[in-house]
Amino acid sequence: MLAVVIAVVCALVTGCGPDLSGTRVRIAAGLNGGVYDKLAEALADAWAAQLDTERPEIQETQGSPDNIGRVRAGKADVAFVAADVATENTAGLAALARVHDDYLHVIVRTDSSIKSFAQLRGRKVAIGSPDSGVEFVSNQLLKASGLTGAIDRRNLGLPEALPALENRQIDAVIWSGGLPTPSITDKVHTVGLRLLDITDLADALRATSPVYRTATIPVTAYNLPSPVTTLVLPNFLVVPTSMRDDVAEALVRGLFDARDQLVKAAGAALSIDIHPAIETSPLPLHPGALRYFRSLKD
Repeated sequence: MLAVVIAVVCALVTGCGPDLSGTRVRIAAGLNGGVYDKLAEALADAWAAQLDTERPEIQETQGSPDNIGRVRAGKADVAFVAADVATENTAGLAALARVHDDYLHVIVRTDSSIKSFAQLRGRKVAIGSPDSGVEFVSNQLLKASGLTGAIDRRNLGLPEALPALENRQIDAVIWSGGLPTPSITDKVHTVGLRLLDITDLADALRATSPVYRTATIPVTAYNLPSPVTTLVLPNFLVVPTSMRDDVAEALVRGLFDARDQLVKAAGAALSIDIHPAIETSPLPLHPGALRYFRSLKD
């Protein structure tokens, strides 16, 4: 059951906003120190100040699939979720906004003989931690390439996977994250890493979900020898459809009012913008969020 207690002191039509001073919100974030977690912490501070309420509870989770499960079970009110996970089954869910984009990385050592994704056959590959959004998109990538049962899968998150790659304990790392991802940048300079181009898999991947789109990781991102074609994956703020409209509207307004704070917390927030924020199809925008976006045109 949605943990929100609200006292409305005047109707919206009178020009007064709702009094949300008693609102309690639980945010399903991600692993400690990750982008979801950093954004959630900054957003919790902002919402607490803006809504004159107690600071939202931040829940450390395994990632997007875990977050969706918490919203469906009534254990979280707001969740950061990768769009492919959010749109796999939209029943009972709505979006507050599209918040930032992640880029699919397939990482190998510079001195590796692996030049294409197909050459990962029989290799040890980190596919993300269990029940994470990275694991989800890794499975989609493996399915599109026909390598689902043909690699030695390692459920490692990026903090464990990069040292394992450095020490030659694994051969490749699949990651979906912001551009650039700081920990990857660090290893590029100290170990020597490069990214695999997945142009040949782009069409098959896009066929699995309407949210995937092709993009280029430029040379400047990681001092690459050449640009790399990959996929971009949006992230949404997801809530249950049962959330009250006035609460959803206030949270979305607070999100955009806090953009500068979010950017300081995580560079990925630079892509939070009013115009792409409404692009959450096939997951519908919550009516309260839609009301906020429409108010900007008045």
